[in-house]
Amino acid sequence: MLHDPAQLDLMFQALADPARRQMVDRLSRGPASVSQLAEPLAMSLSAVVQHLNVLEASGLVRTEKLGRVRTCQIEPKALRTAEHWINERRLTWERRLDRLGAFLAEPNNETGEN
Repeated sequence: MLHDPAQLDLMFQALADPARRQMVDRLSRGPASVSQLAEPLAMSLSAVVQHLNVLEASGLVRTEKLGRVRTCQIEPKALRTAEHWINERRLTWERRLDRLGAFLAEPNNETGEN
């Protein structure tokens, strides 16, 4: 189970924005500089930096400055946390639907059908 629900909230809020999801998608292929992340986006470099700050605060992205270049990379542990939370809910609903399907398939259920 998740230890810090507030951190999970920050992750989902960060992922709610399409530009930030695009940045995460790009970083899932490997580290990139801020300017590389900004290239495909129709926004200023300062707006990209603001989005990166949100991603970094959420724990999804880590940045490191080497000289004049700020390099960004994905934080896999944070993604696994979000994935775990989603999978727990998916499994719960799959079990419920399986039980409902089994109940409806029984010949003597209360609906009187079958």
